[in-house]
Formats: sequence, structure tokens, C-alpha cells
Amino acid sequence: MDTRENITSLKGVGEKTAKLFAKLNIQNIEELLHNYPRDYETFSQPTLIQDAVSGEFCSIRACLVGNITAKKVRNLTILNFTVKDTSGEVFMTYFNTPYIKNVLKQGYFYIFRGIPQNKNGKLIMEQAKIYKPEEYFKLMGVLQPKYSLTAGLTNHMVAKSVKQALTVCDVENDYLPEWIRQELQLAPYRQAIEEIHFPPDYERMLESRKRLVFDEFFIFLLALRKCKEHRADLESGYPMMEVASTRRLIEALPYSLTGAQNKVWQEIQKDLMGKKAMNRLIQGDVGSGKTILAFLALLMCVANGYQGAMMAPTEVLAGQHYETMRRLTEKYRLPFSPALLTGSMTAKEKRQTYEEIKSGKANVIIGTHALIQEKVEYKQLALVVTDEQHRFGVRQRERLAGKGEGVHVMVMSATPIPRTLALILYGDLDISLVDELPADRLPIKNCVVGTQYREKAYRFIEKEVGMGHQVYVICPMVEEGETDGVENVISYTEKLKSILPERIQVSYLHGKMRPADKNKIMEEYAAHNIDVLVSTTVIEVGINVPNATVMMVENAERFGLAQLHQLRGRVGRGEHQSYCIFINGSGKKQNFDRLEILNHSNDGFYIAGEDLRLRGPGDLFGIRQSGLMDFKLGDIYQDTDVLKTAAGYADKVLEEDAGLEKPENEVLGKYMENVLNSVDFWTI
Repeated sequence: MDTRENITSLKGVGEKTAKLFAKLNIQNIEELLHNYPRDYETFSQPTLIQDAVSGEFCSIRACLVGNITAKKVRNLTILNFTVKDTSGEVFMTYFNTPYIKNVLKQGYFYIFRGIPQNKNGKLIMEQAKIYKPEEYFKLMGVLQPKYSLTAGLTNHMVAKSVKQALTVCDVENDYLPEWIRQELQLAPYRQAIEEIHFPPDYERMLESRKRLVFDEFFIFLLALRKCKEHRADLESGYPMMEVASTRRLIEALPYSLTGAQNKVWQEIQKDLMGKKAMNRLIQGDVGSGKTILAFLALLMCVANGYQGAMMAPTEVLAGQHYETMRRLTEKYRLPFSPALLTGSMTAKEKRQTYEEIKSGKANVIIGTHALIQEKVEYKQLALVVTDEQHRFGVRQRERLAGKGEGVHVMVMSATPIPRTLALILYGDLDISLVDELPADRLPIKNCVVGTQYREKAYRFIEKEVGMGHQVYVICPMVEEGETDGVENVISYTEKLKSILPERIQVSYLHGKMRPADKNKIMEEYAAHNIDVLVSTTVIEVGINVPNATVMMVENAERFGLAQLHQLRGRVGRGEHQSYCIFINGSGKKQNFDRLEILNHSNDGFYIAGEDLRLRGPGDLFGIRQSGLMDFKLGDIYQDTDVLKTAAGYADKVLEEDAGLEKPENEVLGKYMENVLNSVDFWTI
């Protein structure tokens, strides 16, 4: 069976199950096989209750004593009961799981798997997984894959489908040249795919992961190098002259540019006035002032009689950039005629905007992916600015630049990538650093605490909302069942609604929502119709809400420090003191120590470097550092060595065989042809 066949060709996967898989972006067998486990579970010997460590995952074998009590708090059903073994007792709590009353029987032994917490001298377990002893003992000692799930799709269903796919599908074709595999001692592709899902042991899982991570980086970098060949010496089709309007705007602004901003602005100006087309990455922490540099570049562009475009990752952010530019235009009488172009506009609005772009009436076009659609014709596009580059595919950036000949390209990113990695990932770009924050920024006050601090945190949130401020709460998962022992957005929202006073408006946001629904929630939050927004990391590249003063991150130990630093950048954007509360759900000391780094530095590059140093080889799972390049397994921070190795081999292969035509590269050449023509590959 071909791996491109629809997932419904597998036994037991009907239309209903296929729709659930589609929610995880799995529609064919290849996508199923590349839906790697997010973690593995090892079922060890159950521990006695007296030996359970607060904050650490464990299994206990205990007997249900007494009755199961249920109470309703607004929309939340809470079940409580006590279990005992010979050494002690645990107080169990479950939310919105009424069926448990019909499953558990008084006087029977069960195995409860979860994270115990010591609260006021009492051992409590929330939402622990429940197993019958015979069922649990069958699983002991084997690495069990744990997949990302959605409501209605169980881990068992995913694992069963993967097993069947591996049995009936041909995944023999290894596109990696044999000499590379031999030199690096990498597992064959078929073996790697099988053993990443069902590893016989931990070592073999690591071998499989190494092979697949290398593949991700190697293929991406090969594609990147091939795509970029033509940009290196591209002549500028739009050489520009220095203009007085940029100098006047800098002098008129109510603040002075930092030394770093001035330095980078000189680099941008020099590029725009040069003979070669600009191709520059502007890196800087959230709040370092990259947007004003983009506006200055666009101002220089329109003052020279050309058009400019600015592409943002979300409609809300595009709308904010547009409104900011409109205000600046009116206040300082700038020569901008901005237009906004997004996917949610009506057909009539789009037609009108297309006309304004084509005629040149609009000289700066701000929008989302809508900017690169075929219908959009620019009169004289000279400069393209992309905000948060890693949210766009490389091909999308190329397509926007391709709307004109010899177009200048400026890329902005707040992701703190160490320079060595940036040179690999953005090898075609010149790199500028905005490594200084404006002097008037109030430093964010941080604290790293255990779960016992939650009640105090809720009172603090209530107090801040009472002062007219807004709050973000970040959870690692969207819904219950995706991961054991971590908070999820949907249940947490209900919990907060039951805890906080009714006057406080609580809502949620996550990446699985429809784009229109996400935009609506973000707009409502920006308009202060929502007080507390419970979200996944989807807000990492989000909106500018100066009124948001509190960020609370649940299970902070599951995130990379660089990502936590980016999330923290969503607060502290206004005049009020802001706070960040990192809750260590594991209770482990090494996690407290790691998170403490955020207390001692606001330098994203330093934090990313420290995280690289501290993350050990066993720390492979949990929440990924960032969505950077959206690799399925590889993490550019954690797998730096593999990334560097892959870059070396990609360069070597292309140096010796640029067209990938030699016999040893024949399979790789065909594979790369498909990759370069694949929309999915470039939409990263």
C-alpha cells in the first residue's frame, strides 16, 4: 500500500475516526507515520503511598475506601474519594468525569498513576489515570508511545493505526545517500520509523530519533540552499536615495532611538542605497523596537516613489501594524497611503484593495498571507518586510519578494537564536541585532513557585483585574487527555471561572480553533472585553496589549526557557508594573534551578544559551522550545550538534553534485524535487 493513501484505507478507520485524525492534521498514511510520539511511558513497579514524592509522577496500588462524593461548582463537577494501602492514604480529585462513580467499586484495588501533591499535610492526587492491576502489569517494563490526542481519539486507537500502517505500507525507500548513513552510523529509514513509534528499548529509540532529526534538518537545509542560490548576488531593481522624511520622523518621535536601533538603521539604509538587493534579518527581543525600524525602511521606500509590503503572522497583528501606521501618518504628516489586506475581508473589500495596490494609490500594504495571492498585483513593489519570519514558510517569503524584480527583503524575529544557529538557518541573510531595550521600560517582576502557590496567585490575579488590568494564563495543552499531569486550556478555563468572582470575564484561546474564532478572541481581549485569557503558546506571536500586567505559566518546566522568555514579552508593554509567575508543576529542584535563570536575566540570547547548556540528552520531550521552522522532532536549541552536522553534509552534497544527478544521489534528487514542489513543506 502507498503511504499517500487516505487514512481510511486502514481497517477500523472510518469517516468518523478520520475526522478526528484530521483535527491533528493527519489525512494520509504518511502523515500518520510522521505523527511521532510526543513522549513515552514506562510503567514501573507501583510505589507505596508513604514513598510517593510530592510533585513527582508515580503509580500507587490502593483500595477505594468510603463513598465517592460529587459536588457541582457552576459548570464544574468535582468528584472526591479516598484510597488507602498499608502505608497511608491519598485524597483523589477528578473534574468533569462523572462516569468514574460507575467504574470504581468500594473495597477493590486499582492502580492510580499521576502526580501527588502535599497540601496542608494531606496527600492529594488530581486527575490520576486509573488502571485495573492486571491491565497495568501487562504494560510494565515496556516503552509505550504517547501521542498528541484530541477529544474522541484515544492513544490506543492511534497506536493501533500506526502498527497496521507499518505492516501494510512500503516504507523501504531510503533517500539518504548510503555514504552519509555509514559515516554518521545512522539507522536505516524503515527501522527508524518503526522504532520511533515502538522502540524495543530507550537506546534504540534515541538512535531512531537521531536519524529522523538529522533527516528533518538535512532535507530542510538542502531545500533552503537550493531555493536561495539565486538571491545571493541579486541586483537591486530599486536603488534608493537618503531622504529627509526619515530623519524628521526620528527627531519628532517622543523617545530617542537606542544605540542599537541607530546602528541597525544605518545598516538598513546602506542596504537600501546599495547595488545589491537587501536580504537582512533583524533580530531583537520583544519590545526592543524592531517595528519602528520597519516603518522607517518603508518610509524611505515610499519617499523614493516605490511600494512596500509588510506581512504579519496573524490578522490581529497585521491590523495593529496598520492602525499604528495610520496614526503615525496623521500625527507626523508622513507620505504613507497604507492599505490592509487579510483573508477575512469581504470579496468586495478585497477587490477594492487590489485596485488600490495595482494603481499605486496604496503605497504600503500590510497584511497576512493574503499579500502573496496570485490576484494581488503590485505597481512597483520595492521592499518586503516579514514580521516573525519563523511563522512563515521560506517559500512564502520568496513568493512575496517575487512580486517584484530585485526586491529588498527585511525579516524581523524576536526569537533569540544564537548567532551560530542563525547563520545556518538564515545562511542567505545578513544579520543585525537590536540588543538593547528602551530605557523607559519597567523591568518585569518574576517569581518561580510550586503548585501550592496557586491560591495566592488567583487572589493576586483578582486584585490586578480589580485595578483594571488584564491577565494571561498559559497552559501546555488544549484539552484533557493530551498529556497526563499537565494543565489544559479548556478544563483550566472552567476551573478559573468557578474560582474567580463572576464579574471577571475569563475566556480561552488555542491553536486548534478556526482562524476567525482566534481573531475574534484576540480582538475581544485587545478591546478589554476579556479580563483573563487562558491560552496555549499561540499568543507567543500575538497582540500588543499594554494593559496586560500578569502572565502566569502553568507547568513552566515543560517549556524551553527561550520560549518562556518570549511569552513573558506579552506583558510589560505599558506604563504599569508587570509580573510573571512561573509555576513548576513537577516540584523537582532541578526544574526550579533551571527556571530561576529567568529571574536573573531579561536577555533572550543569554537565556537561550543557558537553556542549551542545561538541557541534557534525556530531556527530549515535553513542550518544544519554539515553533521555529516547525520541525516535527528536531529542536534547534536542543539538537544544535545535529543541526550543525546536517548543515555540513548539505553543503558537501551540493558542492559535489549541485543538481543531485549522480547515481548515489538519484533517490535523494527525486525526493527533493517533491519537497521543493510541496506546498505543505514550505508552509512552516
